[in-house]
Amino acid sequence: MLLYFFKKRLKNIQTDFSCSVKFYDGDEISYGDKDKNTFTLNINNVRALRKSVLKGDLGFLEAYLDGDVDINGSIVDFVAFGRQVSGIEKKQVATVTLFQKLYDHYHEWRYGNHSLVQAVKNAKFHYNLGSENLFFHYLDAKSPYNVAPTYTCAYWKEGTKDLNEAQFNKLDHVCRKVQLQPGDSLVDVGGGWGSLLFHAVERYGIAHGLNISPTPDQNRWMQSKLEELGLQDRLSIREADFRQIDGLEGTFDKYISTGVYEHAGRPQLEAWIKAMSELLKPGGKGVLHFIGKQDESITHAFIRKHVFPGGYLPSLGETVDLMKQYGLEMLDVENLRRHYALTLAEWAKNFDESWPQIQATNPAVFDERFRRTWHLFLWLCVGAFERQDAGIGLYQITFSKGWTEDYPMSRQFLYDDVPEPTPSKFKART
Repeated sequence: MLLYFFKKRLKNIQTDFSCSVKFYDGDEISYGDKDKNTFTLNINNVRALRKSVLKGDLGFLEAYLDGDVDINGSIVDFVAFGRQVSGIEKKQVATVTLFQKLYDHYHEWRYGNHSLVQAVKNAKFHYNLGSENLFFHYLDAKSPYNVAPTYTCAYWKEGTKDLNEAQFNKLDHVCRKVQLQPGDSLVDVGGGWGSLLFHAVERYGIAHGLNISPTPDQNRWMQSKLEELGLQDRLSIREADFRQIDGLEGTFDKYISTGVYEHAGRPQLEAWIKAMSELLKPGGKGVLHFIGKQDESITHAFIRKHVFPGGYLPSLGETVDLMKQYGLEMLDVENLRRHYALTLAEWAKNFDESWPQIQATNPAVFDERFRRTWHLFLWLCVGAFERQDAGIGLYQITFSKGWTEDYPMSRQFLYDDVPEPTPSKFKART
């Protein structure tokens, strides 16, 4: 019965994609020119259909993780095809099912970042998988410009040659936005392996930089690197949650956080913005860089369950409203959605090409299910950021603590005399 229902549904679909759906009984439904197929969807058993009925698109994606479904070819085209099938393209919004609503409430109750203990567990779930084992293989690991890799959206200004240069561009772009200068103190919340702080010391001569992050693996690597470079007197790490800022109130001239605000969770957004304001001196400037929705809505269950537990994609509107409550003036907003699509595509290609090396570091952890999870996650995100109708963006909000009159009247200062990337004078990472 399930097989009949799915076949009937798919036979009535109108699409401009060339693709095929193959069923476990040998039947096949094709669309467009079969010789030009961009993907083939294989439904390997009835379990895939049951999971899809019980849990909707989460069930279908989990069927892929379990090997009950195979997607051979472009996952980006598969995502777009799925949006046509569901009618989301015409509606311009995603339909939220009852299951999705219930799961979202359950996930927040069970895995939300309300407690500091759970927040650390959630951070470790994604980031504590081994820097050299996983992340250095698919990020900008070969960059001659930066001492540490960067795990956030790159900046593909005109003429950019590759991901490594694009990440240098991004680091410089945000430093310019806060008007970083020699002698400044800078706090980087969720600074990963410290690429921004190393850049700020080398290129801008800051007096002191602090990374606040709860992720032990990244922190250990950064601590080892700053000791190797003799930067202990200028850079430091506080292994803590973003809410644990006792003794740091009003300390910093500049604040930057790239790609971490979306990990806070919806109930903690206000605490994040409050801490952001408290860390800065009056008149201090900052950049908040984050993946966000155009409107408030739940974050996809696949991402919350399998990739970023406790996470929530905040809307631009609710973020700006909270900033106003805590005395932060918004100076500029930039949407780098297209830049993130390019960045994600580079990461996804690097991950696929590097998989044999990744798996070899720890076959027990990096098994086939892990490969499918990360392959799907990265390419799903590429598909989401390539499409305007997904309602998602990559926002950089530049702000000041309190009213300011000294910020430039145009963006021209961001582009005047931008230095060409040159290899770092610091010792390359090992």
